[in-house]
Amino acid sequence: MRILISISCAVLLLCSGPAFGQRNKKSKQAPVQVEKNIFNAKAFQSLQWRNIGPYRGGRTNAVAGVQGDPLTYYFGSVGGGIWKTTDAGTHWFNISDGFLKTGTVGAITVAPSDPNVIYAGMGEHAVRGVMTSSGDGIYKSTDAGASWKHIGLDQSKHIADVVVHPNNPDWVYVAVQGAFWNDSSDRGIYFSSDGGINWEQLLYVDLSSGAADLVIDETNPRILYAAFWDHRRLPWQVRSGGPGSAVYKSLDSGKSWEKIQNGLPDEMGKISVCVSPANPQRLYANVEAEGDKGGVYRSDNGGRSWYQVYNDRVSVARAWYYIEIFADPQDEETVYVLNAPMLKSIDGGRSFTPIANPHSDQHDLWINPMNPQNMILGNDGGACISFNGGASWSTQNNQPTAQFYRVIADNQFPYHLYAGQQDNSTVCIASKTASGGIDFEDWYPVAGGESAFIAFDDTDKPRVTYGTSIQGFIDAYDVHTKTTKDIMAYPAINLGNQPEDQPYRWNWNNPLINHAKNKNVLYHGANVVLESRDGGYSWGVISPDLTRNDSSRHHSMGVPFTNEAAGGEVYNTISYLSNSIHEPAPFYGCSIYQ
Repeated sequence: MRILISISCAVLLLCSGPAFGQRNKKSKQAPVQVEKNIFNAKAFQSLQWRNIGPYRGGRTNAVAGVQGDPLTYYFGSVGGGIWKTTDAGTHWFNISDGFLKTGTVGAITVAPSDPNVIYAGMGEHAVRGVMTSSGDGIYKSTDAGASWKHIGLDQSKHIADVVVHPNNPDWVYVAVQGAFWNDSSDRGIYFSSDGGINWEQLLYVDLSSGAADLVIDETNPRILYAAFWDHRRLPWQVRSGGPGSAVYKSLDSGKSWEKIQNGLPDEMGKISVCVSPANPQRLYANVEAEGDKGGVYRSDNGGRSWYQVYNDRVSVARAWYYIEIFADPQDEETVYVLNAPMLKSIDGGRSFTPIANPHSDQHDLWINPMNPQNMILGNDGGACISFNGGASWSTQNNQPTAQFYRVIADNQFPYHLYAGQQDNSTVCIASKTASGGIDFEDWYPVAGGESAFIAFDDTDKPRVTYGTSIQGFIDAYDVHTKTTKDIMAYPAINLGNQPEDQPYRWNWNNPLINHAKNKNVLYHGANVVLESRDGGYSWGVISPDLTRNDSSRHHSMGVPFTNEAAGGEVYNTISYLSNSIHEPAPFYGCSIYQ
């Protein structure tokens, strides 16, 4: 018996001891009846887990380095917990298993004055519709990550930043972004003066506006800057912006706050702010706003007034997912912006150039204050370290933190597993090899994209795999010729198009299955069920619209400033299909986004 479970770290197999990694040949016997409670403890007491990979990094929202130790770094993944390296990224090891109740990390910070003290805020702050989990507050380590203790803020849900006083490891500030889906009074800036034993809410704006960024003036730690974000995620739309979006400043360690918006747009979405350690009067803000009002703003007088220096949309595209800005610790004219690319300016934000790195979709950056050429970057491919200002980076192919949407197995020997990795390719990986382990040469991409449902032309020894991706993309991969063919039902680039203008409405996870008997017959779920009887060369609609077809939910997927172009908010879609186990022809559809 084997059970496949897709989790964020990697693909794990639960295998029987006597036949570990092996399986019986094809049998024509009737399916074995499994007891109703399949997770009965006695049924699994002889089984054990093994990690078969792949060792490829996944989405990372939080990174941190250690001042004075250029070999030690930490990152928090969005499903796999907290990881540490002591050799500058050559090897990573997990340090949070057994301590965290939730595995999604939103922020991580090492106390500047004591490298043994680390704070981790839980719950990723990129408000994805498809995400791992919300968080359960703050964890603290006082032994450089060897152990962790939960220290409060249980209802914070999603934490965007943790800032520690430069001279006192017990003084800690937390930017609580709060719940994605509903109102919450737990948002805001929180402070503890005793290392997390007690907490005080210093700044609260309203039920829908959370703290998206927080920065301290290291030359004068009484001065703090906070960016608040008025937002809400709905199944059919993401709202990024509203009256609660603003920048605040405190001169008294957070006891009182002043809104500093002179020169900033009157209406804003998501905002990130930073202060230059080289010149604390120099501030930068990356601001989502309408049209060419969005972009990078600068203040040369500590926030009393602002002016725009850059308005290219590349700095604010898909703002709810990105919007980060970081000042170089030694040069006030150098500033970094994180969006899909990593951008760098050396002229005070007036122009930016991209910095190549191992993966797209950038989320966090730590720059060594003693050596700005040394940094760690977190993105959708994991964490990577540079010692030459981004000219080269450490590998991300040594971090088993990939997020897989679902797993399917074939029947060849040894059997192979197939899955789609978030913001990466699909993977086919062998469950067993003739060598001592499973390495890079034992896995490869097949059909489909990150959110793939996968089907085969032959379950016993597939030559062709069929795979889906976001926006209804579907293709076929031939393992012999190593070529891919687009077999999309209605060829179209739906990127940025409103659901009402699309020929079919596709869920981010648009389902695909084979006919139970004829593997050349495919069923693909949109708002209707499409059928192909020739392996995807042609398609026909075989059902009416199986959703509620609520046209009021088919307009812009992002408001008020940025349309969510990727299509994760398409509503009234089919999300799962399944063959009947009783008859070979009938199947069942499930629409969870009604």
